[in-house]
Amino acid sequence: MTDRFDVVIIGGGIAGAGAGYELARAGKKVVLLERESQPGYHTTGRSAALFAETYGNAPIRALTVASRDFLMNPPAGFASVPILTPRGALHIGSTAQSAELDAKFEDMRKLVPSVRRLGAAETQALMPILKPEAVSGGALAEPDAMDIEVHALHNGLLRGMTAAGGRMVVDAEVTGITQIGADWQVESSKGVFITPVVINAAGAWSDVIAGMAGVKLIGLKPKRRTAVTFDPPAGMDIHAWPMIVDADEEWYFKPDAGRILLSPCDETDSEPCDAQPDEMDIAIAVDRLESVSTLQVRRLASKWAGLRSFVDDRTIVCGFDQEKPGFFWLSAQGGYGIQTSAAMARVAGALAQGRGLPQDVADLGVTEIDLSPARLR
Repeated sequence: MTDRFDVVIIGGGIAGAGAGYELARAGKKVVLLERESQPGYHTTGRSAALFAETYGNAPIRALTVASRDFLMNPPAGFASVPILTPRGALHIGSTAQSAELDAKFEDMRKLVPSVRRLGAAETQALMPILKPEAVSGGALAEPDAMDIEVHALHNGLLRGMTAAGGRMVVDAEVTGITQIGADWQVESSKGVFITPVVINAAGAWSDVIAGMAGVKLIGLKPKRRTAVTFDPPAGMDIHAWPMIVDADEEWYFKPDAGRILLSPCDETDSEPCDAQPDEMDIAIAVDRLESVSTLQVRRLASKWAGLRSFVDDRTIVCGFDQEKPGFFWLSAQGGYGIQTSAAMARVAGALAQGRGLPQDVADLGVTEIDLSPARLR
């Protein structure tokens, strides 16, 4: 099979799905190639997914703010459940972390005025399971942080893409990418696809795809992160707990479908792979939890790991490669791909069509060079 498309997207996670959604709805003939049988099998499907407008550097926070309206009010029929539901977040610290919390508070409230600085007693009253020494420096309360229904969001984007005429091909491993004149020829296990624009949304494999196409790499660094779930103590009502995050981001825990989800916030360098949890990381997570709270982990209900891929400045890479016309990067979502997904879909859709940034994104201070692969060269 050989076919011609306006755009070929490599990767069916949240980034590729969002770009496909926007471009198909703009009338482009789009095909999305996904190596796995299940789109989003790797990082997208393994995200703890909190919508937090305070999380990340300045461009990431701005893109998160720009995603709120869509995630709060998606188009009719986009999903059968709300994409965002109330959760809240509490960033806690000891006395030694108090100055750090003060600095974070000043930075966070520039974009999120609802953030509050709490003292030790108020923090303890909100979450009595936390040990007094763990909250002696107080906390930052982020009441507007929300859980993201990742499955509904991802599937809504994919359905929207196909409803607009886009095509998705699964089990389509890319085996070769060749530039032929003004076009790219993408060879895969499901056929050959010709296009003037290739969007590299391959997650942890983005540099692999670039190398296959003869494009200079961006220095992508996949990093493994571990998570586990366990049952709360019998009779303890946890459904209204916020996410609890260490001020130094060395651990977090939150309610998750009636259980407690825990992560040591590890960032272990990894090759692109089907990431698996490491027992040492699990032990570290449990130790950190039990050192700051009265919770005890008797038995794990589940455990997993995913890859979060960054470049050095920890900002998403989105834009055409300056040295290889028609090769478009949509990579390095790091730990921010879900919360920024709505804005990044619009950004990718606009830039891939040769347009500027959406005005609301630019008004929040994001520039094309903030996202462009050229900044890394």
